[in-house]
Amino acid sequence: MKKLLFALALTSALFSCKKETTTPNSNANDVTISGFDCSGVKITGTLKKGEVATGVSATLTYTGGNAKTYLAKSYTSTGVTGLTASLLAGTLANGEGTLQFLISGTPATVGTANIYIAFGGKSCSINVNVEDEATIIGKPGPNIIDVEGNSYNTVYIGMQCWFAENLRVSKYNDGTPIPNITNNTQWENNTTGAWVFYTKYVDSNSKYGKLYNWYAVSPTTNGNKNVCPTGWHMPSNVEWKILTDYLGGEWVAGGKMKEVGINNWNSPNKNASNSSLFTGLPGGIRGNNGGYSAIGSLGFWWSSSEYDNKNAWYLSLSSSSGGSGIYNNPKGDGLSIRCLKD
Repeated sequence: MKKLLFALALTSALFSCKKETTTPNSNANDVTISGFDCSGVKITGTLKKGEVATGVSATLTYTGGNAKTYLAKSYTSTGVTGLTASLLAGTLANGEGTLQFLISGTPATVGTANIYIAFGGKSCSINVNVEDEATIIGKPGPNIIDVEGNSYNTVYIGMQCWFAENLRVSKYNDGTPIPNITNNTQWENNTTGAWVFYTKYVDSNSKYGKLYNWYAVSPTTNGNKNVCPTGWHMPSNVEWKILTDYLGGEWVAGGKMKEVGINNWNSPNKNASNSSLFTGLPGGIRGNNGGYSAIGSLGFWWSSSEYDNKNAWYLSLSSSSGGSGIYNNPKGDGLSIRCLKD
């Protein structure tokens, strides 16, 4: 009986030993590279303290890839904590290629997040700067594409991210066309969304964009639609004031928001520095009676906020002043539009 028990125990031990020496998943062993370009890491997007990372990624170039399939893997940050760099499963190139890591999470502090990457037998440290939103003035943001394929520069100013160009789209972001009304009488009598070029300046669409009446702006009059790309919206009167207050108040904010020089602004374009990179331009206005005026001397941008049943708020910049103003005009006027990130 003892011999039988000993034989069974020996068999069990041998079986256990055999299981432990089974070859693991070949993906973990076979994936190799010869090196990383650690100094050439490309960071897309911006990280800010206390804000959830959105659209932030790191692209790392490798050499000597062996064309093997690799598994997904995640790496956590040190230094500034709270971030994770995630690599999706994929296949290495045969030679040089890139790995893209999606960075997620909420950075806890200002500083540098260090993410140590170990992959294919090599390692590299990705360093990502985390900024304090309160110190950001004039930092370029992501490039944004609207529903028609128009491309826009954007800019971070404080805790906001703005279009740095006037809107040029002729459709809402669900693809519904916005009518183009050129006839003065039709424009005057219209109470639904519409757009127009500034009189004869059709070719300047890429510079000044289009002029829109307020009915195209408000969801209550445009069928609950949005003229801005998905993830962006029309700024309210309060949001315009947050911008101008951040830039030092209405007496000086205009100069920081205007394009420099007199190529587009009339002289003297007083106190224009464009230090915010907002790059405001004097696109003029189409009045609610259909007439055009003020191109070169004034820029007007709608807010989403009503003043009363007939009027709505807007922000204005002038060639003759370094200040800015928030006023109200008839909803039937045609003004420029800047979009603000949600």
